[in-house]
Amino acid sequence: MNASSRNRPHGDPAKQPVGVNEALGQSEAFLEFQERLSRVAPIDRPVLLMGERGTGKELAAARLHYLSRRWQGPLVALNCSALSPSLIESELFGYEKGAFTGAEKRRSGRFEAADGGSLFLDEMGNIPMEVQGKILRIVEYGSFERVGSSDNIVVDVRIVAATNADLAALASEGRFKQDLLDRLSFEVLFLPPLREREGDILLLANHFAARMAFELGRDEIPQFGDEAVASLVHYTWPGNIRELKNLVERAVYRSDSDLIEEIDFDPFRSVHTRGRGTQTRGAARRPEPAEAFQDLMHQPLPEAVKALKIRLLKKALQEAKYNQKKAAQILGLTYHQFRGLYRSLAQEMEE
Repeated sequence: MNASSRNRPHGDPAKQPVGVNEALGQSEAFLEFQERLSRVAPIDRPVLLMGERGTGKELAAARLHYLSRRWQGPLVALNCSALSPSLIESELFGYEKGAFTGAEKRRSGRFEAADGGSLFLDEMGNIPMEVQGKILRIVEYGSFERVGSSDNIVVDVRIVAATNADLAALASEGRFKQDLLDRLSFEVLFLPPLREREGDILLLANHFAARMAFELGRDEIPQFGDEAVASLVHYTWPGNIRELKNLVERAVYRSDSDLIEEIDFDPFRSVHTRGRGTQTRGAARRPEPAEAFQDLMHQPLPEAVKALKIRLLKKALQEAKYNQKKAAQILGLTYHQFRGLYRSLAQEMEE
């Protein structure tokens, strides 16, 4: 069971933006997050979303909106890191004609556009202090003034803010208004990184692979081979879901068959450097310090050799990001030699 079936937004699906029903997951961490999101969605208070890049903060904001009583109102978004500090104020609050050079006519801002609905402020930590003061006034009194005007404008907007920065630390350093942080954090939801969502990596990978195959007009749904599965499961995913989607789509696009056997984690690698693992292995690898093998000196030789093989296999797999063909090259083995050695030590490798 995934959260997209448990927590469907209310109302006409045709009015829901693309992506609202694509929150896929079955891990305990994911379902716990979705449960907390569903609980706070109907409460008409600000929500702060915390999470690493690529964890789906914009998608979570959309689900908050469409599970709220404001679902028929507008959902407006602004990525605060995409604008210079001087532009954020006019983008949020609008401006009057002649307010500054280039202001040839009055323009409404994002808060007016979101009246009656929700405003998603991504990368909230990038907003300048003076603008934070105006946002605080909206949270407290529901009113503001356009740039270059003294007229008071009243709006009804729910703020959903998101960041991957430590706003509490910024507030303690005087770089973020503590009063605003207090108002925004009625509820703080932490999006779990992909590496902590046990079981969701392959679920999402299969989903992205099927969608890419459909986009390419292919009849068969791609499958992942054992080596590709191992590399997907053991990778740490610093870019989270966004990175997974990109890698899987590239793998499907490049594959000439329906079986994906390898995942390319480094598309910036020169074609001329690929496959050089056997030639440059001796120069590139750093020798292990003698202290690392002291524990083997007190074991019988057969046990020590076995332990050393396990150690080298694990290290090669880590360096190759769990790509077994590359790990074989690092160890100077053929792929079949590596597979035979790996299988013979599989049980001990898992301990």
